[in-house]
Amino acid sequence: MIRIDAVWLAVAPLDMRAGTESALARVVNVFGAARPHHAYLFANRRANRLKVLVHDGIGVWLAARRLNQGKFVWPREGASTLTLTRAQLDALVLGLPWARIGEAGVITVL
Repeated sequence: MIRIDAVWLAVAPLDMRAGTESALARVVNVFGAARPHHAYLFANRRANRLKVLVHDGIGVWLAARRLNQGKFVWPREGASTLTLTRAQLDALVLGLPWARIGEAGVITVL
């Protein structure tokens, strides 16, 4: 429905009370700009809630997801932002271990 060319994940938690304007300001502060057809993901401190801000080229969309059990697999250390593939995004929103999908999941030594 909405074209997404790139997916960006912010490691630092976001207050889930943040609305569209606050989330957009956070995107600009963390990523430098909100680019058209890019999705920006944030989680709360417990990583059981997720917000996604998508710039569709005309305006912005803000979606939220909450897990009733468990939590999203969310990085806690390292870089402040990460780039995800579409397959990793699909796994992440389902609560699956997205970091093992794609090149990160390749087995090279037995």
